[in-house]
Amino acid sequence: MDVRLPLTSAGICLALLLSGCSPSDEKRQVSLEEKTAQFEKSLDAIQDPKLKDAVSELGGSLLLLERAQLKLDSKPVETEYGEDALAMLKHYPTPQALVDTYINGLFVLQKDSSSDYLTDLQPVFPFTFSVPAAFLFPHGLEWQSVTLSNKRVIAFQPEWSETDPGIQLSPSSSNLTNPDDLTVAYPFIEGLDIDKKKQPQPVSLQGKVEVIAPRRLYSFDLTKKDIGQTRTNDNLSVTLLTLTNNYAEIEYNNSAPLAPEVSETPLNPLIVQARDSTGQYITRAGSINETAAQIAFYRQQLAKMQQQKSWSEALEKQLDEEQRTFEKRQARRYSKVYFNGTIETLEVSMLDFSAATVTRKDLDLPVRHFDAETPDKAIEPLNLPVVVYDDQAATWLKGATLSEDQLKKNVSISQSVDDPSAARIEFTHLRSFNDELLGTSLNPGESPVSFFTEDARGKRDEPIELPPEAYQIDPLRGTITYDLNLFPETPAYAVGSMPLFLATVEQKTVDTRQLPKGLELKDNALVVNLKAFPAQDWRFFAKDDSGNYLKEILSVSHGANAQGRAQFAVHYFYGQPTRLETYQRTELATVQYGFEVKLDKADMTRLDQ
Repeated sequence: MDVRLPLTSAGICLALLLSGCSPSDEKRQVSLEEKTAQFEKSLDAIQDPKLKDAVSELGGSLLLLERAQLKLDSKPVETEYGEDALAMLKHYPTPQALVDTYINGLFVLQKDSSSDYLTDLQPVFPFTFSVPAAFLFPHGLEWQSVTLSNKRVIAFQPEWSETDPGIQLSPSSSNLTNPDDLTVAYPFIEGLDIDKKKQPQPVSLQGKVEVIAPRRLYSFDLTKKDIGQTRTNDNLSVTLLTLTNNYAEIEYNNSAPLAPEVSETPLNPLIVQARDSTGQYITRAGSINETAAQIAFYRQQLAKMQQQKSWSEALEKQLDEEQRTFEKRQARRYSKVYFNGTIETLEVSMLDFSAATVTRKDLDLPVRHFDAETPDKAIEPLNLPVVVYDDQAATWLKGATLSEDQLKKNVSISQSVDDPSAARIEFTHLRSFNDELLGTSLNPGESPVSFFTEDARGKRDEPIELPPEAYQIDPLRGTITYDLNLFPETPAYAVGSMPLFLATVEQKTVDTRQLPKGLELKDNALVVNLKAFPAQDWRFFAKDDSGNYLKEILSVSHGANAQGRAQFAVHYFYGQPTRLETYQRTELATVQYGFEVKLDKADMTRLDQ
């Protein structure tokens, strides 16, 4: 029996659960800790193993939910911008077209490993996802085997085995952020040197994929004016219960029954996004998908189980029936979604699974080898049968026209005084496209800094005379490190200037049928002569006839000479470029950022004696 709360859809990230609470929530935190301790004590008194497991599972889920609610309520509202989760769908005429692109755009790269006994395989998906985002539709991918150059087929196993003497295929341990990465492990023989290149090489990777495409997706645009209102489109409806500074409460419903082929599949049809007053999307902080009535019901079930002395089939049947009866009465589903920023408008989208297309495909993908740099001059084809657009390119390229004022406004200053002998001031700025074209010939010039004491009112007072070794400035890294051991007085202010760098970028658009000398298009690959177009000075973005930027698959630098300089680079795109945008750095300026920093106070007892 499964009486757990459906927390797998709660959208609670681990980092959030591990973060601290604000002081105003300390009492709630203490109460929760006491409740947890009491619950654990009550578990110790249960003798029946099955009953103990059931109580532990449901009670633990309720405590986790309460802890998540506390974390979400106490998390400071700090604006964090993200991407449109639906952008990829907007380029395709139907949900099924998106599914076909997802499957047909998948390929496998062989990656070199530092170990003589390992070869990594990286499945490359046509769409890029940032945690906790994922592909829009329910999907599953299962790897089955790898075929080697000697025709041997190595079956996939869920983890590497130390006792298996043969070649193994298992999930990679070197990239925990991508669970689909795999490793081919060759046997280790004590005292015998192995040349990995002479081992049987992976040729193709076998697996199967399944994706469920809904009949349609529909979006409701909501503001505070819609609070209490139900918006409907055919069989889909959404009610905005609450919309506050950083969270919204929503009820939603699909009045049509689920398609038979997905009636037993756990589905989350809701996608909620928000924008702030700038019109940009703000990221989600988490969500709670249980109503007060649901929580009360599960608490009743928990209390009933805690009153029992042992587990029985009759109890299991009773709890199951109560749960089914309760769920049937829940005509609408609920979600409380928190965001990192102040909500101006809400976009509530629903996937309509009243009809669905289930796509299943057996995969037999060739293993491709594309190194970022290669001495070879032969150009390998990588022409995939899909078109994928880069929805972030237009925003990223705004950095080409970055002004001096914009650059300065993006600067943030942080301090570290944990080690008084190496106290630190650090100047950082939001990375932009302009940074890509700065090159390496940076001239920071002078970076003067002076330290001052403070007067009785906390205002800046007299400068402190210091030996040169008392502080160190690294203008290229944007840091000032100072040793309080060498200060005759306690500094309170630092005043000076830190250099920033700004490229002047010239942008041009050319038809791919009339490319200048040094640029050549071979199918979906742009070949760039690096002598005519040095990599540190130039960037290239491609569009097709739709006017959208094509996503770059990867790039390879070819024909490196003895000095390590490549002769040409090849950029591969998902689709056929018809127009090319070129970006060239024509000038490089040093911008002085003047500052006055109130210094954080260090723990003077930690100074070297």
